[in-house]
Amino acid sequence: MELLTAIDTRASAARLTQPGPTPEHLARILEAAAHAPDHGRLRPWQFIVLDADLREKFSFAAAAAKRVRLPAMTDEQFAAEREKITRSPTIVVVGCSVRREQTKVPEIEQVIAAGAAAQNLFLAAHDLGYGVMWKTGAAAYDPAVKATVGLGADDHIVGIMHLGTRPKQPP
Repeated sequence: MELLTAIDTRASAARLTQPGPTPEHLARILEAAAHAPDHGRLRPWQFIVLDADLREKFSFAAAAAKRVRLPAMTDEQFAAEREKITRSPTIVVVGCSVRREQTKVPEIEQVIAAGAAAQNLFLAAHDLGYGVMWKTGAAAYDPAVKATVGLGADDHIVGIMHLGTRPKQPP
């Protein structure tokens, strides 16, 4: 796919099904993501691929954070919140660990670099034929949710990238 075609045809998927990216495709997607523009070559991004165990912990932490914000949440709503996160075949959390000691490159530029890496990830997955949903929401800003993927409270979740196959649309 040509670059401008990829950009012009890129759109978030409404739903995703199996299969997710093959291990080879996922490695290529992450490699492309790491070629984002990056003032100071700090590589402030982190790509955390959620395996089954980490996906369970992440979905529980995100649902628990929502329950703190909405104490009246029922157990059914809690389970539904967890299921929303776990239904995608592949999830990659794009984090940003800001190097605050690096005074030459402001925090905002480091976060933007991680955002550019997330966009590269999106376009690479699209080019390889996968559907992508770029999500954040309140969970992305919660320190306990960040901690489940190894990020600190002052770090950022730039995107919770859901990857998979777009369901076939009827003609």
